[in-house]
Amino acid sequence: MSLVDVSAFADELATASGRVILPFFRTALVAENKALPGSFDPVTEADRAAERVMRQLIAERYPEHGIVGEEFGAERSEAELCWVLDPIDGTRAFMSGLPLWGTLIGLLRSGRAAYGMMHQPFIGERFFGDGTRAGYRGPHGSGELRTRPCASLAEATLSTTSPAMFSEAELATFLRVEKQARLTRYGYDCYAYCMLAAGHLDLVIEAGLKPYDIVALTPIIEGAGGVVTTWTGDRPERGGAIVAAGDPRLHATVLEMLAR
Repeated sequence: MSLVDVSAFADELATASGRVILPFFRTALVAENKALPGSFDPVTEADRAAERVMRQLIAERYPEHGIVGEEFGAERSEAELCWVLDPIDGTRAFMSGLPLWGTLIGLLRSGRAAYGMMHQPFIGERFFGDGTRAGYRGPHGSGELRTRPCASLAEATLSTTSPAMFSEAELATFLRVEKQARLTRYGYDCYAYCMLAAGHLDLVIEAGLKPYDIVALTPIIEGAGGVVTTWTGDRPERGGAIVAAGDPRLHATVLEMLAR
């Protein structure tokens, strides 16, 4: 499967899922809680409907490919080519009527993130990358994505979705990094990673991520010149505690702090 084919098919998946999702946005949507008592992990019919339509398209076009999705689990996940789907990354924002959510469409090749797209159908933006280059298409044009230089944590804009995603020990570590950053922004889910790739943020630190939270975003960040790993410096495809930086020098500095 060529990169051109991958990109074109990812666009099809994005268009189809967007058509399904948008009628639900900013409506009286009921969310179910997937989490254990005492915590909140929402899922809506929009999540399920969008993943359903993407899985159907993949099964019809590429029945030999694997699929891993947030809502309906894994099929043929050991296949050489495996699609990793998060129909709505940022369901809490979606429920709140905020457009800080997106559909994540990633492709693993032999277990490594080879292509990724983040689609925000309400705004009409698509961020995409293949690990060597990254781009953007939206209502105000299109172009290449490039991270910005930022070697110093003291000059960095940092983002994380919520302090609640960290364990007690992870939060203490995060706060040591945050204390030295110039500015911290909260609540952006997948958008933070795309803004890092676009050169508007410098650092994203999160924890407790699943593969479908990060696989699609990895080739976008890497293609834009950034670095994304676990807190221990390993590849990010399996999720967990993740650190992404636009400048490799900043990544190295922060990785050392997180390791301590």
